[in-house]
This record gives sequence, structure tokens and C-alpha cells, in this order.
Amino acid sequence: MPGFTNDNERLQDKTKLFLRVNYTTSIISILFGILCYFLLGITEVVPFPLMAFGILNLINLQYFKIHKKILPTFNFSSILGLISSFIVTLYSGGIHSPFIFMIPIVAFGGFIIINSSRYGKIYLNVIPVLIILIFSQTIPELKITENVIPESSSAVFGLVSVLFSVFILGNTFGKSLLKTYNALYTSKKVMAIQVHEKENLLKEVHHRVKNNLQTVSSLLSLQSRNTESGPMKGLLKGTQNRVIAMAMVHEMLYMRNDISHIEYNSYVQELSEYLIRSIKGIDNNVDLKIDIPDIKLGIDTAIPLGLLINEALTNALKYGIEGEEKGQIHIKLQKDSEKENCYILEIGDNGIGFPETINYKNTKSLGLKLIHNLTRQLRGTIERDASKKGTNYIVKFQEIKQQLAPIE
Repeated sequence: MPGFTNDNERLQDKTKLFLRVNYTTSIISILFGILCYFLLGITEVVPFPLMAFGILNLINLQYFKIHKKILPTFNFSSILGLISSFIVTLYSGGIHSPFIFMIPIVAFGGFIIINSSRYGKIYLNVIPVLIILIFSQTIPELKITENVIPESSSAVFGLVSVLFSVFILGNTFGKSLLKTYNALYTSKKVMAIQVHEKENLLKEVHHRVKNNLQTVSSLLSLQSRNTESGPMKGLLKGTQNRVIAMAMVHEMLYMRNDISHIEYNSYVQELSEYLIRSIKGIDNNVDLKIDIPDIKLGIDTAIPLGLLINEALTNALKYGIEGEEKGQIHIKLQKDSEKENCYILEIGDNGIGFPETINYKNTKSLGLKLIHNLTRQLRGTIERDASKKGTNYIVKFQEIKQQLAPIE
């Protein structure tokens, strides 16, 4: 499994980092203790925890080769480092000691390396406790330690302490953060490439679907021209318009940057103008009024809603507005202020209309049946608006959320 493999790799990287840093730190700590004792004249307390840490930690690291358990090895090393740092800090100036920075560095190092363990946060919580204990030694009534660093050696001791801290800081935080940054940068770059490839692939899919639908439309058009006037010719033309309504959705998704949603105002405008030209001709007396704000709909909503609008407009142009007479078609789409992710479509004409007794249950009209079926597909409701002349519908529907497959 990929996730399991990555976890093992991260654990191995942390183990290698921990062992490498601790070997070097142990040796430097021993050399630092020897420097303090023999060259700086610091013969009390301070050299001994430094050398003790180095020796005991080397033994701890050698023992790791036998039991192969990183957590107890790390905890022993970290606790030993905190104790040694605490003692050295107390006897080298307390709160003013340059060695005090080793305490948070050791604790933060523990948090970084084993932050997945419950022990990780414990090291962070230990820092303020140790700092407060060190600060307490500035209070005369509580003071039990003294600065054993000779005045002549304090500058060199401070220099070595700072260099020691910088080394630990660079090899724990620096390398760990650098690896984390590189991993995040690489991951982000790879994901950006994958997203770009998927977008191009989806655009290509929409382009191919659009081309295939246009091929179907051309075949239907060819069949229609070879069919004598009558019900079959009208049926073929109606089917061709439905195919074109779907093709327009895929064409818009292909042409625009957003490959998951389309601007519905421009789609309805283009679809309506096509239907008017197709049914009434280029020179017609149809007044088209569209009122759609900046609404974007996903493909799972856009296609059934487009087909519904196609059926309503086709009925209006063929049966509502007779012949060359003047007529008006209006389409209004707005968000439902009372329900989230719901919309209200008002669509109709001012033509002759049809009797209230006719409905999708008792009619043979395919268009009327499709309008109601598509409304159910949109999980909505439909009702006729009897207050207006002609045939007018009020459709309330929900936006259908796309079910996307997870990226592997």
C-alpha cells in the first residue's frame, strides 16, 4: 500500500537523521567537556554532565543496534540531553547562561522527530518548567547553585556553547524543515501537473463528446432531409435539437477555463437563439427576454435543465406562437432565497396556450412528458402559472452535486 510505504520511508529517514545527529552530538559533547576541563580551567560540575552525556549516549546508540527499537533509544537520548543541558545551564550562569538555548533545541528536536507519538508534545511542555526552575536560581532565598565558569573563560565558553547550539539547530531543525519543504514543494508540483493533465483530459473528453453529438445531429439532419413531411420529420428534428442542447453544454465546458461549471446565461442565450432560428427562421417576430444573473451550474444540472428549457421553448415556438405572428418568450432563472442550492426557473410564452385539463399524464405530447420527467430528475417541482397569458411554468429544482472519483 502506498500510504504504508511512505510512512515506513519517513520513519527510516527520521531514524537515520536521529542516529547521525546523535553520534556527532555525543562526540562534540565529550570534546566540549574536555575543552572545559583542560583548556578553560572549568573543573567543577560543567565538564562532567557534558562528557557523561556523550559517553552514555554513545552506549545508548550502540545498544540500539541490538534491540532495533528507535522510540526507547530516542527517549533515553532526549531525557539525558535535557538533564545534562539543565545542569550545565544551572552552573554556567543560570538564566544568563549561553548554554540555555540547548534546552529548547533538544526539546523541539524531540517533538519534530517523534511528533506522531504521545511523547512528542511532552518535550514541548517540559521547556517552560525547566526555564522557570532555572530562573528560580536568581531568587536569593531559592538559590542553591552558583556560576562555576571563570571570568577569563566565559567568552570562549559562550562562543563554544553558541556554536554547539547552532550545530544542533542546523542538523535537527534545518535538515528536517528542509526535507519537509522539499517534500511539500515536490508534492505540490506533482499535484499541479496531475491537475493540469486531468483538466486537459477532461477538456478533451468534453471536446470529443461534443464532436460525437454533433455527428449524431448531422446524421439526424441528413435523415430528416430524406424524410417526407410528417410526424417522423418533426420527430427527427426534435431529437436533433435535444442532441444539440447537450452538445452545447460540452462545447462550453471545453471552451472555458472552468471545466466543471458553465455560465448559464450565455448557454441559455445561445440555445434559445438557435431554437428560434431553427423553428421560426432567421427573420422572425419572436421577442426573447432572458433574465439570468451570474449563475454557474455543474454538468449534472446543466444538461437536464438545458433539455427542459429546450422542450419548453420548442413547444412554445411550434404550438404557442402560431406561424408568423408576433410573440414573446421569457426565461428567468434565480436562486431560491429560502433554500440552499435550490433555484427557481420561470419560463413561458404569451401564445395561445393549451387547456388546463391537459397534463403530462393524459397527453401524447412527448415534450410535455419530458418536461415533467426532467423536473423529477432535477429533484424539483413544476406548476403552471395561470396568471399569465399563454403557457408559463414555474420550476423549482435543486443543483445536482457531481460525484467525483477520488484521485489515486
